[in-house]
Amino acid sequence: MSNSEVFHRYHVGDVEVTVVRDGHRTFPLPDHFVVNATKDDVNAALESASLLRDEMTIHFNPLALKIGGKTVVVDTGLGEAGKAMTNGTAGHFTDNLKASGIDPKQVDAVVISHFHFDHIAGLADAQNRSVFPNAEIFVPATEWSFWMDQSERSNAPEGRRDAFDAVWRIFDDMLKRKVTQYNWGDEVLPGLLAAETAGHTPGHTSFMLTSGADRLFIQSDVTNHPALFVRNPTWHAAFDMDAERAERTRRRVYDMLVSEKLKVQAFHYPFPSSGYIEKDGDRYHVLPGPGLKPIW
Repeated sequence: MSNSEVFHRYHVGDVEVTVVRDGHRTFPLPDHFVVNATKDDVNAALESASLLRDEMTIHFNPLALKIGGKTVVVDTGLGEAGKAMTNGTAGHFTDNLKASGIDPKQVDAVVISHFHFDHIAGLADAQNRSVFPNAEIFVPATEWSFWMDQSERSNAPEGRRDAFDAVWRIFDDMLKRKVTQYNWGDEVLPGLLAAETAGHTPGHTSFMLTSGADRLFIQSDVTNHPALFVRNPTWHAAFDMDAERAERTRRRVYDMLVSEKLKVQAFHYPFPSSGYIEKDGDRYHVLPGPGLKPIW
């Protein structure tokens, strides 16, 4: 791939934003990928977006910011584990970050939105050593409280135990010494405000980036695949831990994006994963930024 296919750079005021491709994962469409819609309905949505039936492709696109004299990473992708998990189609964030001119050793801070594997696995290499050895790690306090609670871990349903195990493995003692917790409403770093967008996980966080008169909303996982969950905001993804709250959050955030005409940067939109939201009756769709391809 050329550099233009592995990173995309633009500015929000004085802040340099670099979208870095971690890759994608393609898999057969599960019967209950959307828990409150039929598989036929999901396939119809895929077809309407000119995508293949019975197949799902999820994209992963972390960020690097040059902000206030610091180099900051927002979420980390699937890491080395992702290469094995996806047969090499994902887990390339670190390599592509280097291709963009950013050395992981020079990263000053890593800001995590929530503790799902695709957002934290890139913190550690295959030997569980820190990929960003000189960075302070910022995590949502509510997320930390939930996932690091031994009773929550012990009582987790079977389908969630692997997620707990991964969190505990990644945030081992080496990383715990560098972890700083933040709360919703905090300015985590200059111009980067933590916004409550819970539902996907208990402490799921998005960010409002402000520099001068310019703003960007970094939505994390308010929606997953845009052809499904932007077009159908009432649909509940199987991995939303509190689906009803996630739906309310999605409506609130997307109505705000529409009314304030804000650009959104979305982890799971196809690369380079940014655009503007337009309301379409009870639904929404994504308008790409200037020079970018349509992403539904």
